Amino acid sequence: MKRLVILSVGAVVTVPLLVFLAIGLQHDPRSIESPLIGKPAPPFALRDLDGNRVRLEDFRGRPVLVNFWATWCQPCMAEHGSFQEASRTLGDRVELLGVIYQDQPSMIRRFLAQRGEWGTTLIDPESKVAIAYGVYGVPESYLIDGDGVIVDKLTSPLVTANHVYGWLDQQHGLLR
Repeated sequence: MKRLVILSVGAVVTVPLLVFLAIGLQHDPRSIESPLIGKPAPPFALRDLDGNRVRLEDFRGRPVLVNFWATWCQPCMAEHGSFQEASRTLGDRVELLGVIYQDQPSMIRRFLAQRGEWGTTLIDPESKVAIAYGVYGVPESYLIDGDGVIVDKLTSPLVTANHVYGWLDQQHGLLR
């Protein structure tokens, strides 16, 4: 009888733990759903590396891919060439904006001089735009439709140009 009580108590404790574990393993721990999806993108006005003011609203009417990146971020380096190829192929059908995340303009200039550019590079000196978008690490990319609404967020690097095209077109139909 004592053995049956111990087994019953053990089962009552173990079964819920196993259920919670099984539920938890179904989710990607790096994936955090953005509450901004389906809502207007937070507006911003930042300076590019030449000091020109660039506003998100200037691109209304066409899709915008906003990528937060830094020179110290290895996954950002992996996706750099993909964005360069996508930029050449897409032309002006999609605006590609790179927002610098906790990095120095001098480091960015040196990096771009060595590896080339892929879009408009913007400086977010106090990370206010990153905070408004809920960025918690880089790279993070946000896809904004022509109406200025965030349609998706990606927290993993877009490591091939086909990955970029697929995200823009196949998943969201923004290149049609």
